[in-house]
Amino acid sequence: MEKAWWKESVVYQIYPRSFKDSNGDGIGDLQGIIAKLDYLKKLGVDIVWLSPVYKSPNDDNGYDISDYRDIMDEFGTMADWDELLAGLHERGMKLMMDLVVNHSSDEHAWFIESRKSKENDYRDYYIWRPGKNRKEPNNWVSFFSGSAWQYDKATDEYYLHLFSKKQPDLNWENETVRREVYDMMTWWLDRGIDGFRMDVINMISKVEGLPDGHQQEEGEYAWGGDYFLNGPRVHEYLQEMNREVLSKYDIMTVGECPGTSVEDAQRYANSEGTELNMIFTFEHMDLDAGPGGKWDMRPWQLQELKKVMSKWQYGLEGKGWNSLYLNNHDQARMVSRFGDDREYRVKSAKMLGTFLHMLKGTPYIYQGEEIGMTNVQFDITEYNDLEILNMYEERVTKGGGNHAKVMEAIHAKSRDNARTPMQWDAGENAGFTTGIPWLKVNPNCSDINVEQALNDPNSVFYYYQKLIKLRKQYEVIVYGTYELILKEHLQVYAYTRRFVDQILLVINNFSAETAQCQLPEGIKYKSVELLISNEPVKEGFTPSITLTPYESRVYLLKQ
Repeated sequence: MEKAWWKESVVYQIYPRSFKDSNGDGIGDLQGIIAKLDYLKKLGVDIVWLSPVYKSPNDDNGYDISDYRDIMDEFGTMADWDELLAGLHERGMKLMMDLVVNHSSDEHAWFIESRKSKENDYRDYYIWRPGKNRKEPNNWVSFFSGSAWQYDKATDEYYLHLFSKKQPDLNWENETVRREVYDMMTWWLDRGIDGFRMDVINMISKVEGLPDGHQQEEGEYAWGGDYFLNGPRVHEYLQEMNREVLSKYDIMTVGECPGTSVEDAQRYANSEGTELNMIFTFEHMDLDAGPGGKWDMRPWQLQELKKVMSKWQYGLEGKGWNSLYLNNHDQARMVSRFGDDREYRVKSAKMLGTFLHMLKGTPYIYQGEEIGMTNVQFDITEYNDLEILNMYEERVTKGGGNHAKVMEAIHAKSRDNARTPMQWDAGENAGFTTGIPWLKVNPNCSDINVEQALNDPNSVFYYYQKLIKLRKQYEVIVYGTYELILKEHLQVYAYTRRFVDQILLVINNFSAETAQCQLPEGIKYKSVELLISNEPVKEGFTPSITLTPYESRVYLLKQ
């Protein structure tokens, strides 16, 4: 396995709207981030991934871009952005920007021209089709509910939008579009950024003819993912992007790729480096989804988590690289989802951090994770996210569904769980803003906040700081091979990592009950050192281990 700086790094994701507001308008901004760079340096992270800060009408919180070479007014100016980049680099940290090029905003200059006439030079920048029998060109459903097609009266045709109707899909079949994208990427790289996180990048190639999706059940619209996920030309496009842009810079790239298999990932994140460094996969994020998808909830099972995570660990060994995450701006808070956000909040947050950071791959920390921030339970009127509001309208307002049941799913899985403002202190609005926050602050900010964490030597923050330091200290944490042990244990997820003469033994109790476990006989060692644990370990090392609820231990064994 070739060594690389991005394999040895830890990434911190900032959702700018919710991180820190510097001017009292209730919206996080670039100056707010700049004010907290020393905090990030203290934590020890290497790379900051910034969710979109480009010019945008903000229909989907910045993922609808109207100008790829300018900054959203609410976030600041290009001068602020330059100051942020310089501030990160001065502190030895890098900046990874979000690249959103499956779609643009309908207010982008390209689309404004494209919709004017069928003969317009920009018409083919987007995917336009005539209707069929006075209906949409096909039956695809949008990720945000309803049809994936929007009728446009000016030219009597429909345009494709896999997401919001204000996010028309770009036509990657058009070589000029690809050139425009590569030029824009080069422009940002020449300004000094250190990489790209690529939004839904495996959707850029659609199957020719755009066939109807398969009807799962009676209804107007159907899932069309078979025809736009990992499409026929996606690898061709990414290899071209790599040749034209990525290979010319020493940067980090990660592609958001829902609906991918291990075999797909081996191509996207191949060790030859012809496409991307790594991808975000979602199989472990679907463990609590029933047959009806995300909102059809079921309890997740530890055995399934072991199976999925191990499949990816084994599958990419020597063939690619894993990205490691348990939450982000699109997912619920990990301590609420996979741990216990009440009695064992601090302890289970540390356990989950240990579990993740000791796996093979590059770990991602989402803002607030490092202090153990939790999910929220708002009323439907207090949510902002388009995905939730559309789903609620479709299922309850129009569909007559059960309000309480739908709200239960929203409280558990909504994207706004991750988007509530960062909790800096116990003061008004958690120190996020002096104004009215764009999204309500989690009421538990009086107990869970950065100020409290920094004053408590046993906080989640200092535990994460130690996890990051260990990564810098021991190559086995970065490069060691993974092996699942205690496969059948119903409470404990344990694994080893091996590198040269070192074995890392990682043991995590995922339950609120005491767990007994017996280590397999094949682990041979001459010396043992406890590297980190989320509570004091009094006894010496033996193959028979008793773990308290949510206890986590990492031992270094030398052969």
